[in-house]
Amino acid sequence: MNGVSLFPLLWAVVGAAAGWLVRWGSVRLARLEGLEPGSKRWQVLGPPILCAIVFGVFATEPVSFQYLALLSVFVLVLVQVIFFDMEHRLILDRVMFPAMALALIVSLFHQPWWAGIATGLAAGLLFLLLALVGSAIFKAEALGFGDVKLALFMGLLLGPLPTITALFYGVFLAGVVSVGYIIWHRSLKGSIAYGPYLAAGALIVLYQVGRGQ
Repeated sequence: MNGVSLFPLLWAVVGAAAGWLVRWGSVRLARLEGLEPGSKRWQVLGPPILCAIVFGVFATEPVSFQYLALLSVFVLVLVQVIFFDMEHRLILDRVMFPAMALALIVSLFHQPWWAGIATGLAAGLLFLLLALVGSAIFKAEALGFGDVKLALFMGLLLGPLPTITALFYGVFLAGVVSVGYIIWHRSLKGSIAYGPYLAAGALIVLYQVGRGQ
């Protein structure tokens, strides 16, 4: 087996290690927020396993190491969002604000440079409107403001058309899970966190964008 075919496996190992760091950091961030971290297998093993898989898949594409490393940083952000929001129903400003700042810097190197900024603002405003309308209609929080920040981050990171695709994937996945939840519990009561599914959509599209480089 040559070095080229070994690299995705090696990068997957790096991803697993980075995923452990994500879990370690999430535990400490949870305690800063006054939350008690869980100890279920999916909570502990989920981030390193998912990071290993995604890192390995991303490394199969013929991109520069610098670009792969940058994509991998954003993968870590999205994985943290997925598992923290699933566990605590919360998307942290301590994670999203630095991630948005980095995505903004990256978006300035795209052509046209303003597309990412405009997309981020549009996506954020759309989800803010949905959150406000949902709260007014259902008298409960339909979408959290963490979802608004996540949508803004996705827009900055992905640009116009990829963001639309990622949001579609996210809403579709959330819809499928919601239907499954209703069927399983035989009840319309209850809710799911949208952040993990939006982040999953962003991961899918981020891979597609990476392939196009």
